[in-house]
Amino acid sequence: MNPLFENQLLTTRRQFFGRAATGIGVAALSALLKGNASAALAPSANGGPLTGLPHFAPKAKRVIVLWQGGGPSQVDLFDYKPNLEAMRLQELPESVRAGARLSTMTASQKGYPILPAIKPFKQYGQSGRWLSEMLPHTGSIADEICLVRSMQTDAVNHAPGVTLCLTGSQIPGRPSMGAWASYGLGSEAEDLPAFVVMTSADEKKTCGQLFYEYYWGSGFIPSKYQGVRLRGEGEPVLYLGDAPGLSREQKRALLDDLAALNAHRFAQQGDPEIETRIAQYEMAFKMQASVPDLLDFAKETPAALERYGPDVQRPGSFARNCLLARRLAERGVRFIQLMHSGWDQHSNLPTQLALQCRDVDQPGAALVRDLKDRGMLDDTLVIFMGEFGRTVFVQGDVTKPAHGRDHFARSYSLWMAGGGVKPGGLYGETDDFSYNVVKDPVHVHDWQATVLHLLGIDHERLTYRFQGRDFRLTDVHGKVVRGIVA
Repeated sequence: MNPLFENQLLTTRRQFFGRAATGIGVAALSALLKGNASAALAPSANGGPLTGLPHFAPKAKRVIVLWQGGGPSQVDLFDYKPNLEAMRLQELPESVRAGARLSTMTASQKGYPILPAIKPFKQYGQSGRWLSEMLPHTGSIADEICLVRSMQTDAVNHAPGVTLCLTGSQIPGRPSMGAWASYGLGSEAEDLPAFVVMTSADEKKTCGQLFYEYYWGSGFIPSKYQGVRLRGEGEPVLYLGDAPGLSREQKRALLDDLAALNAHRFAQQGDPEIETRIAQYEMAFKMQASVPDLLDFAKETPAALERYGPDVQRPGSFARNCLLARRLAERGVRFIQLMHSGWDQHSNLPTQLALQCRDVDQPGAALVRDLKDRGMLDDTLVIFMGEFGRTVFVQGDVTKPAHGRDHFARSYSLWMAGGGVKPGGLYGETDDFSYNVVKDPVHVHDWQATVLHLLGIDHERLTYRFQGRDFRLTDVHGKVVRGIVA
């Protein structure tokens, strides 16, 4: 008996469904469903984008997330409440606090004294947008950003909060937003991944929050869609280099032989991870040439480097990562996720908040300006956000330097620029205490649906079947926030 035929007779149930989920199996399934199969069931021959996507004309081709880990204080930075000064250290009324979920660090406090913004607010731009004076560079792009002040989430601790925002669930294991985007739309880059991640921290490493790999993981969809992390120290990408003495030609021949072996194995097994292995080998080979060019700032003008601030040449800094984000966007990377920690100011608010703003304010604004100057902002969505906000009441003894604000999920702020959002826009409103949303609430799932919408994706139609259920980024929730779409 032919050995290949014998292997096919021994096909397991897992292998059958793996084989049925690709290629001819999809075509057969689509016929059975009379053409109503989800686009997510029909990957293209080269692994993306999916056939049928985008669902409609996109406003954004790519996304850059400027993730601020720890929870930036909306009270101090974005949600202007001038009347709070008259209520300094007065007790936050119980009627205002009623029903709000707090972390265990302050849920049983004996008192909840109001702490107004620690620095003054100023008006910026023709829109007259009120922002903290600690964010002057962000103020300079006030007419480019859309400020959302009515964000809401379900989590009051860091890891669940980040996981919910970036994967749609507080429990790890779901595909991240960047993985969904690269799965659905593929990449415009030939020699770089569709989804790239970079991490940074404040220089003094004041925040102990970790960035877990599942924040950019692919969950249960094929792992070739997960984010690839560019490291800020040492080798930019681990295991990218070759052993000494291996020429480029020898490496190419080796990869061709490996690809043939893996293709033969895939024909037997139907395991999508075998395709992932082939794709990763090929991408690593291409990145050996593209990554050194990406990291070489020699062609950047002194003015361009100066725009991003004094830290732009420091490896692993947020400023350097912002410049790299622009260079990645120019090269066709679909989803770029910058993750910066240091915002968890429970006991160092009077000192650390200003330092944190200094680290991120100029680079973030420079990225937006740089994209606009290059004609890329219109189709690049830039997002500045964290997992939640901070309480209006003080945590700790306000008479001592070691005080701050606790996590707060009921209302917080973020800004978005470019990529189809309203420039100079303002959406949502909180009460006089920056505590309860009183107008146009935006849940995390609504925000996710809106980001996908700007990419030309109907969030209810981008699904992946796993364990008998069609999963999506927004789970069973979410609606597009039309009020922030230009």
